[in-house]
Amino acid sequence: MNYIVSALKYRPKKFEEVVGQQAVTNTLKNAIAKGHLAQALLFTGPRGVGKTTCARILAKEINKTGEQSADEDFAFNIFELDAASNNGVDDIRNLTEQVRIPPQTGKYKVYIIDEVHMLTTSAFNAFLKTLEEPPEHVIFILATTEKHKIIPTILSRCQIYDFKRINAFDIKEHLKKIAEKEGIEAEEDALFLIAQKADGALRDALSMFDKVVSYADGKITRKIVSESMSILDYDAYFQMLDLILKNDIPGVLNFFNDLLYKGFDAHLIIAGLSSHLRDLLVAKDPKTVDLLEVSDNIKKQYIEQAKTIELPFLMQAIELTTQTDINYKLSKSPHLLVELALMKMASLNLDDAKKKSIDIIPASHFRNSVKVVEAYKEIGSQQTSGNISKTTEPPAQIHPEKPRLQHKIKQEQTSGSGITIKSIFKKKRELEKQKQLQNNEKLPVDDFSQQDFEKYWREYLDKLRKNHEKNLLSILTIDKKPRVVDGKIHLTLTSEALKKELERLKEKVLKFLRYNLNNYDIDFVIEVKEEKKKELLYTKKDKFNKLMEKYPDLAYLKDKFKIDI
Repeated sequence: MNYIVSALKYRPKKFEEVVGQQAVTNTLKNAIAKGHLAQALLFTGPRGVGKTTCARILAKEINKTGEQSADEDFAFNIFELDAASNNGVDDIRNLTEQVRIPPQTGKYKVYIIDEVHMLTTSAFNAFLKTLEEPPEHVIFILATTEKHKIIPTILSRCQIYDFKRINAFDIKEHLKKIAEKEGIEAEEDALFLIAQKADGALRDALSMFDKVVSYADGKITRKIVSESMSILDYDAYFQMLDLILKNDIPGVLNFFNDLLYKGFDAHLIIAGLSSHLRDLLVAKDPKTVDLLEVSDNIKKQYIEQAKTIELPFLMQAIELTTQTDINYKLSKSPHLLVELALMKMASLNLDDAKKKSIDIIPASHFRNSVKVVEAYKEIGSQQTSGNISKTTEPPAQIHPEKPRLQHKIKQEQTSGSGITIKSIFKKKRELEKQKQLQNNEKLPVDDFSQQDFEKYWREYLDKLRKNHEKNLLSILTIDKKPRVVDGKIHLTLTSEALKKELERLKEKVLKFLRYNLNNYDIDFVIEVKEEKKKELLYTKKDKFNKLMEKYPDLAYLKDKFKIDI
């Protein structure tokens, strides 16, 4: 049994059978009928939308004389060249030599050059003259997915036809017809899911359809499509958003974790959630509800859920998911980034009273992320965190914030901007700085020795080397033996510029030393002792004057013999 894939079995043989490209097919039909067809055509557009198919149909239509049978394909008149593997000058020269020979049957020889953007610049240049003045019996059809890569001199010689992405409704209807012909029972929601996954490419949709048919064994349902194609069903996003709207942070994180366990990618989940929120946005207004490319059943679900959501929440949530999507590949902990975005989203519609009482998911839920969660708890809900064991990286001191900073953080919480791990720690550091300034008199000031200081000083320098913080490391190592006098670190630098730079960065150094030495009164005393510039001797005269300073008798010899230097 010879199996034929649907993309070949149901390949259109007439312009009327081409799906979703009516503007192009109507133009080509009229051009053929009126004899206005150009001899060089460029078909451009995404993959799988019918460029090569239309080129073959065109080649067949222009050679018809009414005497041939309907099944005549004029194979002897159609020449296809794959420019991806035949992209050199010699390949184009061979083609231009063949062009001179008239067709044996039919009126035209049609040359279809697929992926034409892959030709080299020299091959394009070799093709220019033939393309500009081809023989009357030749028509060139160039097909490409990347028009911008074709040189302008080629574009100017072609009549350009832009193929568009095929919308989900047209793909669904085409799949429905094929399912009926094959005697397969298919749910409309299932076909819509395939059409959306295809993203405008009918060939991709047909390939997915074949795979689902093999998996489904006669009946295609939405669940079967989701399982076989690893597509997140609409229901998953409806459930996730319901948990977010209930402010159920533990619930939404567990739901997210279940999706990861089933094999779905975190990036796919956050991108899909962003699309779901967009669909809810258009479902809120009857004027835009037709923009939803889903079945009527799913459309009703979108409309019902949209009624329960306020517009400001949707706008902030979309901005948050979009920013998370952008930052995903840049993040060192992408899963944590998505989890933080979900927690932030679940807190968007909380009032201040709820924010103070909400129970954030325990830190043990995350791997190696205790500090990030504690930071989020302190900033997002403005609660005090529990005790953390003493490490070389000090935890935040727990003190009330100043009203100005509190207002600033509250503004940023409700702004809907994208959240990153870096931004969380930045806010936490600002909070700590204000707390320490306000409560400095309550902090310990234990005595410590020069040996204690040198121990932690070396430890901090090692930390800078490990983290590749070369700027601060180079400044701190200028003075080989910093001294401690009355709790103050005396450091000698070689310029005012270095002093200003250290004053800018000193808080992070002092934070480490204050915590480990348990003395919050430590500070720097910075002295500047500029190095004497060595006097460079550039000319012979400079060198002679220097020698005269050392040997005064040279001046006598110079005058005696009237030497001019």
